[in-house]
Amino acid sequence: MDYIPKSAIILGGGVIGVEFASVWKSFGVDVTIVEGLPSLVPNEDATIVKNFERAFKKRGIKFSTGVFFQGVEQNENGVKVTLVDGKTFEADLLLVAVGRGPVTANLGYEEAGITIDRGFVITNERLHTGVGNIYAVGDIVPGVQLAHRGYQQGIFVAEEIAGLKPVIVEDINIPKVTYSEPEIATVGYTEKAAKEKFGEDQVQTQEYNLAGNGKSSILGTSGLVKLVRQKDGPVVGVHMIGARMGEQVGEAQLIVNWEAYPEDVAQLLHAHPTQNESLGEATWHSRASRSTADFPQHHRAWCTRHGKPGAPGSKSGSIQSH
Repeated sequence: MDYIPKSAIILGGGVIGVEFASVWKSFGVDVTIVEGLPSLVPNEDATIVKNFERAFKKRGIKFSTGVFFQGVEQNENGVKVTLVDGKTFEADLLLVAVGRGPVTANLGYEEAGITIDRGFVITNERLHTGVGNIYAVGDIVPGVQLAHRGYQQGIFVAEEIAGLKPVIVEDINIPKVTYSEPEIATVGYTEKAAKEKFGEDQVQTQEYNLAGNGKSSILGTSGLVKLVRQKDGPVVGVHMIGARMGEQVGEAQLIVNWEAYPEDVAQLLHAHPTQNESLGEATWHSRASRSTADFPQHHRAWCTRHGKPGAPGSKSGSIQSH
C-alpha cells in the first residue's frame, strides 16, 4: 500500500484492529471499527475497556460493537460493509483484522504422528508433542500469539532438552501490550477472571488514576493502573492504560509472577517524576493495612488460610519473598 486512504473500515476490534485504527487516525484517516463482540479489546479488564473506548471516542475514532459483519461489496468508489442488522458503512477500503491462524498444512506433521487441531500443534505443558524428540514453540502452539512468548518458549525448550528443568510460564502471566494511543499493558487475571477462579468474595481491586502522576501530566496523558489481588493475598493481575504505560509492564510482570503482595511493593521507592510511580501508588493504596509494619501479620494470616509457606507452624515460619 503506497498511499494513505481518506477513510477506512477495520473489521475486528481486537489488538491488531485497534492498533491499525490508532495509527491511521494519527495520519488523518477517517476510521470506523466493526467488532461483533460487545466491546473493543474484549479480552481486557472491563475497567480498561471502558477507559479505552472513551479515549477512542475522544480521538474521533468511530466504532460499532455487538453486531456481526455480514458482507462487503466493492465498487469504483471503495467498499460498502453490511452488518447482520442491515446497517451499512462506506469507506475507501476495508482492513480485515480477524481470523489469524497457523499455517501448518502439508508440512508432514500429521504423517509424523503429531496431533493437529485446526492447524495448531498440540503439546503438553512442557511443549513436547508426544512424538520422539519433537517440540513445538510459538504461534503454532495454542495460546497468545506474541513474539516474546515464542522467544521465551524457544529458550524453555533448549533448557528442557539440556535437562535444566526450566519453570513453566503460563500464558496468563505473560505481559501483553497494545500499541495504540493510549497504550494498554496487562499481565495476569482480569477482575472477572480472578473472581471466577478464586471466588466472588475473595478478590480485591485498587485503581490509581494517572491524573495524580506528575510524569503523566507532563506527557499530557490520562489513564489508570488497576491491581487485582486475592483477598489479603498476592497481586494476581495488573492492568494499565495511558500513553507509554507499556514501559511499566516489566515491573508489573515481576509483581504478578513473584506473587508479590501490595505490602511488598509499597515499601519500595519509585523515582520521581516517572510513570513508574503510579505502580507504587497503586500498591500503596491497595495495602491491607495503612502501615507496612503490619505486613507480617497480614501475610501470615493469608498463608495460614491458603497453606502457603510463611504461615505460623510452616517449615519456614518467616516471611517469604515472592
